Amino acid sequence: MDRLTQLLAHLEEDPKDDFLLFAVAKEYEKRDQFETAETWFLRLQEQSSDYIGLYYNLGKLYERMDRIQDALRIYSEGLVLAKNTNDFHAASELNTAKMNLEIEL
Repeated sequence: MDRLTQLLAHLEEDPKDDFLLFAVAKEYEKRDQFETAETWFLRLQEQSSDYIGLYYNLGKLYERMDRIQDALRIYSEGLVLAKNTNDFHAASELNTAKMNLEIEL
C-alpha cells in the first residue's frame, strides 16, 4: 500500500484531521497533480483557516502553477494570520516568499 492510499484510509477514519488533509495535499503535489493538491489545500483552508502551514505551501503550489496573483494573495492572507497569532517564524517565511515573488515581477 503506497503512502497516498494509507493517508486516504486514515482520513476516512478521521476526516477532520488537519494534518492528514495537509499530508494528502502534499502527496498529490509530489506527484505533480497540482489541481488535485490545490483542492485538498482549499479543503483544509475551509475546515481550518488557522492552519498556518497551509499558506506557505499553497502559495508555493500556486507559484509552480504559474498563478502568481493567487500566490501573492495566499501569502498575504497567511501573513495576516501569522501576525494575529504572533507566529513570527511563519510570518518571516511568508514575508520572504512574498517579497521574493514580488521582486521577480
